[in-house]
Amino acid sequence: MRKIAVALSKGGVGKTTTAVNLAAGLAQAGERVLLVDVDTQGQVGKSLGVQPQRGLAAVVSGEVSPQEAVVQTREHLWLLAGGRALAGIERLIVRKDFGGEQTLAEALAQFDSDYDFVILDTSPGWDTLTVNALFYADEVLAPVSLEVMTLQSLQDFAQSLKSIQRYHEKLAFRYILPTFMDRRVKKSAEILAQLRAYFPDQLCESIRYNVRLSEAPGYGQTIFEYSPRSTGAADYQQLTTRILDDGHS
Repeated sequence: MRKIAVALSKGGVGKTTTAVNLAAGLAQAGERVLLVDVDTQGQVGKSLGVQPQRGLAAVVSGEVSPQEAVVQTREHLWLLAGGRALAGIERLIVRKDFGGEQTLAEALAQFDSDYDFVILDTSPGWDTLTVNALFYADEVLAPVSLEVMTLQSLQDFAQSLKSIQRYHEKLAFRYILPTFMDRRVKKSAEILAQLRAYFPDQLCESIRYNVRLSEAPGYGQTIFEYSPRSTGAADYQQLTTRILDDGHS
C-alpha cells in the first residue's frame, strides 16, 4: 500500500483539488483508494458531494471503529472525513507526554491491508495534524502554485520535512506538482524553470489554470465527472498515470 500526503505549508496552492482528483483518478484506474481529510476545514467531503456524520476525529478518539467512519463515495473510492472536530484531536495529541506524532499512524494502521493507496489532504500550516500525517505517510506530493511566495514556502517546507525524515526514514519527498500554470504569465515560466533546476527528479507535469477545476467542487464532483474533456481532467489524468507508473517501476 502506498501512503501519499498532499502537503505544503501554504494555502491556495490546490492541495484539496489535487488530493480529490488524484484519488479519483487512481480509483478510476481500478485501485482501491482511501482519501483521508486531515484538515479542520473539511473541504474534501464537500468536494465529493457528501457530508459524513463521523470521520477521522471519531476514529482517533476511539468513538467508532475505522470501518464505521469510512464512507464509500465512488466505485473504488472511500473517504475518512475531516472537519472542525479535528481541533479537539489536536488538543488531545498535544497533551500526550510522548508519541503524539504517531497518533494518526496508530489510528490508521488497521487500514494497511484494505487499500492500494491512502491519499491524505493536509491543512495549509505546519500544525500538529500535518506532522502526524507526515509520520504516517511514506511519500509527499507538494502542490506549488507558480508564484514567488510559494517558491519560498516550498523551500521552508523542504527544510521542515527534513526534521521529520530524521525520525521517519521511509518518508520520501517524491513529487512537486506545479499548479495554476498560465503560459500567458511570464513569471510562471520563470518559476517553473527554477523548480526544474532545483527539483528535476521530483517535478511533475504542470496543472494548467482551468476554471473548471474551481467550479467542480461546488457541484460535489471530481474534474473527471464535471468536465472530463477539460485540460484540468487531462492534467490530473497525467499525474495519475505518473504515480501508477512509478509504482510499477
